[in-house]
Amino acid sequence: MDDRTSGVDVRAPIELRSFCVSEENGFVLTDPLTDLPEYYCAWMDLATNLTHLVQTHQLRGRVTEMPLLSAHYLKGHRELRLAHLALGIIAMGYVWQEGQDRPAKVLPKALAVPYCAVSKMLDLPPILVYADCVLANWRLRNSDGPMEIENMDTLFTVPGGDSGKGFFLVSLLVEQAACLGLQGVATVMNSMLAHDVVGIQEALAVIEDSIRRMREVFKLMHKYVDPMLFHNTVRIFFMGWRDNPSLPDGMWYEGAREEPLHLFGASASQSSSIQCFDQLLGVQYSDKNGFFMRSMRAYMPPRHRQLIDTLSSRPQLRPYVLSSASPKLRCAYNSCVSALVDLRCFHLNTVVRYITVPGSRARGASCPFSGAKAVMDMQGTSSTKALPFLKSMRDDTKLALIMGQ
Repeated sequence: MDDRTSGVDVRAPIELRSFCVSEENGFVLTDPLTDLPEYYCAWMDLATNLTHLVQTHQLRGRVTEMPLLSAHYLKGHRELRLAHLALGIIAMGYVWQEGQDRPAKVLPKALAVPYCAVSKMLDLPPILVYADCVLANWRLRNSDGPMEIENMDTLFTVPGGDSGKGFFLVSLLVEQAACLGLQGVATVMNSMLAHDVVGIQEALAVIEDSIRRMREVFKLMHKYVDPMLFHNTVRIFFMGWRDNPSLPDGMWYEGAREEPLHLFGASASQSSSIQCFDQLLGVQYSDKNGFFMRSMRAYMPPRHRQLIDTLSSRPQLRPYVLSSASPKLRCAYNSCVSALVDLRCFHLNTVVRYITVPGSRARGASCPFSGAKAVMDMQGTSSTKALPFLKSMRDDTKLALIMGQ
């Protein structure tokens, strides 16, 4: 971003509230709505009962019979977010009801038209995104209780039983653990303006603790999500229609688009928290990774992606640390980078357990000429080759470490 043309004041302090980042929850949507006005009961009924309707092969028929409803009666950001989540869940269930080898190739008008309208209002693509199924898909069982997984539930889920809910909720709690780190990011940037080296060091310590906390929370995945259920069932409902051999022509949105859309599915690559940490620490993605990670920003809520753009427009931390005479500052910076490397290593190991190993078993149990299915068995939800991609991202992060004295 060019500051000369963007109008960004690089001297203005960063205030997270202006980017819809809360002090308690970070990028997680605070107090998401659990219901829409009665006019939209058809959407809510299908989304709430999606698992049963998919398992009994009724969802496609029910969607085809659904009335065409106008999105113009939705009011406020939370209603729009809930509508986008509900329609996204319905769309994924509709497309993948019969499995990854028999997807629907057209979203019917009664679904496609309002979905595209809601997406336009939110400046999000018309597909289930991470900001839907993770950041806005939760409620407390006991409103006076803590934000802990035993006291939480999803608004909607996909086939896969408790593993589907567990995947959504653990991912959400990882994002919530990033909260203090995001505050640290703002403090670092603001302290750089004042040349407050001690303030930067202290904020970097907060960021390191937050990233390490994210890794600890991530470990809950192994308790609440079964690898085979995730790979064979849950994961399928996050698959998009870009670079997907089962949908080489993309997805048609009947009555809403004249050309098919090619869209990635929801994945952790759409986490604004991780991209904020990358941007602050000066992680330089390789060309291929950089193109992909930048493209993921279009799948984030606009204010969230604006924070990442704002961080990129400001004076950068890594050159500041390199020019500093403070060994403590360099140590604090490297500790943050190391924590991010460790988080990516853990993510990599988790992908081996949840995608690579089950995918290898699935290939071994199927026909060797099964083509598209064999390819998809080894892919992440965003259609990337998960293991090579995450290894490359880990290596890109390591390169940000400042070596020597």
